[in-house]
Parts: sequence; C-alpha cells; structure tokens
Amino acid sequence: MSDRGCESLLARTACILLFVGTGMACFPICSSGQERQPRLDYARRNSFGILAAYSPDSSHILLGYAQKRKLVNLGISYSRRLLLDRVVDWQYDGEFLPVALESDPLTAYVNQQTSPTPITFTGRLPYSPVTCSPQSQTYSVTFNGVTYSGTQTEYCSGRQWTIGEAISPVGLEWNFLPRRKIQPLVAGHGGYMYSTHPIPVGGAGSFNFIFDIDAGFEMFRTKTRSFRAEYRYHHISNDNTANQNPGIDSGLLQVSYCFGR
Repeated sequence: MSDRGCESLLARTACILLFVGTGMACFPICSSGQERQPRLDYARRNSFGILAAYSPDSSHILLGYAQKRKLVNLGISYSRRLLLDRVVDWQYDGEFLPVALESDPLTAYVNQQTSPTPITFTGRLPYSPVTCSPQSQTYSVTFNGVTYSGTQTEYCSGRQWTIGEAISPVGLEWNFLPRRKIQPLVAGHGGYMYSTHPIPVGGAGSFNFIFDIDAGFEMFRTKTRSFRAEYRYHHISNDNTANQNPGIDSGLLQVSYCFGR
C-alpha cells in the first residue's frame, strides 16, 4: 500500500472515530434535554363552564325535611387556579344559575263523611305539605244544630314549579392527579337562591341560603377542554328567617363542559 493510501485510510478512520465520539458525547446531553421537557399537566389557570343539574327527589339526608322536591339548575361557572403540584390542583370555583327551578308536591284530600249522611268528598288544597305520607284526621263539627263527623285523609298529588335564580360566589375545588386525563375531584360551594314564591312550603321564604358538597371526576379531551360529572349533597334553607324552615336536602347530579387556559 502506498503512503498516499495509508494517509487516506488514516484520515477516514479518524473521521469515523470523531463522528462516533461526538455522537456518544451528545447522547447524555440529548437524553437530559428530553427528561427536562415541561410536564404535561391537565390543569387550566382560568376555566369557564356551562352546567346543567337535576335532582328527581328530596328526603332527610342531613338537615332538610321537605320530601318529594325536584330541582333543575342551568348556569355557568368560573374557576381560578390557587395551587398546583403533582398531587392536587386546588382552585377557586364560583357558580351563577340564572335558571334555578324548584318543584313542590301539592295536597289532595279525601273526606269520608259518616254523619249526618254518609258521603265522600275529594279535592285539592292550595298548599304543599312537608312530608308526603298520608295524614288522616277525624272530625266532628256542629253547625246550625247539625253534627257533621267523619275522617279526612290528605296526601300528595300533583306538582307546582317555582322559578328562581341562584349564585354561589364562595367555592373551592380540588382535582387530584392533575397529570392524568381523568381526575377525581371534590368541591364545595355556598351562596343564596331567590324564588318567585316561597319554597318549599307557603310559610317559608322566597330568599334561601344554599350550600353543596360534591364528589366526581373531570375528563380532559385536550389540555384546555374537558367534561365534568359530579354528585352533590345540596341543601336549601332560609336559616329560620321565615315562619317555617323545613329545608330541602337533595342528591343533585351535575354535568359541565369546561374550557379555558
């Protein structure tokens, strides 16, 4: 092999070694750069939501005693991040409900008169009962020398809807595991509700306080858009500012579509 051939082979070998060495030196740097990529948190700094909620019934869960009440809520929400780490996304959360519908059962009765002549009367009464279990009461009344006696039974029949609006300016929400697309959450809100008629009974007020405690999950389609589903313990009460205050405890199912950055 000539001297010129040896020089060419040495030059090629040096180039190959230089290329391999440079690549091996670059590999840790490139790998380190990949490890330091921004973490993929599914969490918005500001979030807006469109919500709908429904409860088909009410009962004595914790504080309320009014039975067979229904609720329908339509509104919007706003959330603002307070704290974010790898475990929890802590947010302020407020809601405004321009449509807050409440439904009360109405009262029907059966009057079975036994004296002076047996006869049965049926009809409706213009008020809502607190409970819907049938209530029977015997009576005996003398009018113009004639005694009327019998038994009257009252029970729930029919329904009356009342229009209202509500706002919950005080609220907190905790989303757990914010790096995942599906996140469990808990939340709570407090505010007030105003209705066009007293609820849930005629002796209660049109102005009521509300609060809820929630649990559910949020599913992110993208980093800025998501769907949220929650089950809420929801309470309505006038805090004894009216003559009657039976209160309403409801199990409320709420769904929301959320977006923001």
